[in-house]
Amino acid sequence: MIEPRTLKGFRDYLPAAMLLRERLIDTARAVYRSYGFAPIDTPALEYLEILAGKGGEESDKQLYSFTDRGGRQVGLRFDLTVPLARFAAQHVATLGTPFKRYHIAPVWRGENTQRGRYREFMQCDFDTIGTESIAADIETTLVIADLFRALGIDAFTIHVNNRRVLNGLLENLGLRERSAAVLRALDKLAKIGRDKVAEELVAAAGATAAQADEVLKLAAIADSYDPAQPAESNAATIAQLAELVKGSATGSEGVQQLDTLRGACAAVWQGESCLKLDVSIARGLDYYTGTVFETFLGALPGIGSVCSGGRYDNLAELYTKQRLPGIGASLGLDRLLAALEELGAAAKATSPADVFIPYFEASRLADYQRLAAGLRMAGGIGNGPSAPGARLNVEVYPEPKRLGDQLKYADARGIRLAVIVGETEWQAGRCQVKHLAQRETRELDTLDPEKIAAAIRAML
Repeated sequence: MIEPRTLKGFRDYLPAAMLLRERLIDTARAVYRSYGFAPIDTPALEYLEILAGKGGEESDKQLYSFTDRGGRQVGLRFDLTVPLARFAAQHVATLGTPFKRYHIAPVWRGENTQRGRYREFMQCDFDTIGTESIAADIETTLVIADLFRALGIDAFTIHVNNRRVLNGLLENLGLRERSAAVLRALDKLAKIGRDKVAEELVAAAGATAAQADEVLKLAAIADSYDPAQPAESNAATIAQLAELVKGSATGSEGVQQLDTLRGACAAVWQGESCLKLDVSIARGLDYYTGTVFETFLGALPGIGSVCSGGRYDNLAELYTKQRLPGIGASLGLDRLLAALEELGAAAKATSPADVFIPYFEASRLADYQRLAAGLRMAGGIGNGPSAPGARLNVEVYPEPKRLGDQLKYADARGIRLAVIVGETEWQAGRCQVKHLAQRETRELDTLDPEKIAAAIRAML
């Protein structure tokens, strides 16, 4: 006998988790579409040269790569952004620019597993290709906020920085040529703390102790943020940054972009309650060039960022001479799902059905199935965002058991309503609609699926 088990860093999804996962995906898809982003897909496998060296040394270590049967060096994608750069370069003549896309698909990284972090996980990306306008950076921020609100999550904070600010500081310190190592060290600030980062800046990035101290002044700016006064804190951050990068055109441009972004978001949101200018975030991937994002849950910040991204203006230059700047972000679906499970906010339903039809008159099997078919076609709310042609989800029990046993089955799976029709009801042309959780029952003098569906929608 082979022991049934899963690989470390991978997981099975039982119905309750999978139903929630699909609801999150449906919601993300609806939000992305509302801004005009179009769907694409790319292969899970790419030539290794497409992937290697694009995310930095750490990403290369985590890359799943091998030689296929044709002798080709290939790898599993570690994110959806690098394949997008190849995709855009390959198809730009057909797509035109600017091009707005979303892509929801699994990626793989052979990293150390931890809370909310797996080796196979789903990303829900959206990106704009072909423009360097700050308008795209602003829209990306607005999409992130709309996404979390649509998911029913009100307590979240979008941390925003700009790589140009960091690069400007490094220019002033004479560390610009070592920026990749500096940024990788700074990206670990929340995980290993200030002292360890200072040690890594000296050991790995070649900074002096004084230079490391100047870099870490960024963390002090981030620590001064007051969530009770977001607008005032962000304004103070802008003022401190302007002083810190004085003399660097690159750094000053980054500060100006941050200020423009926060002003536009404040105008849309009527305030800055979910925005934090956080110059301590660097994003470890090497391809970022401008605005960067990380999003944290107010109820569980320790689980890490659940939606991250940024601007990457040079990523496609390896594949085409045409300049294809881009910006986007990715919802970390599995980390968000782990957070909701930990917070007890995940739904417990294990069935997608809205309605359950008990089968307890053996001679009426065809009638039960005909009723279920009519209810489905009558339309309903479903378990995701409303869409044309939405159907009511209806399950019929497969065996004519006692009514009480069947209702227990439905209740245990989180099905909310049951349409009960016994022989007396069949002959009289009526039914009962029972709300299983609330223990309420409505008598309906009809077996017309359209009329029953209308009553069901009202009860749900």
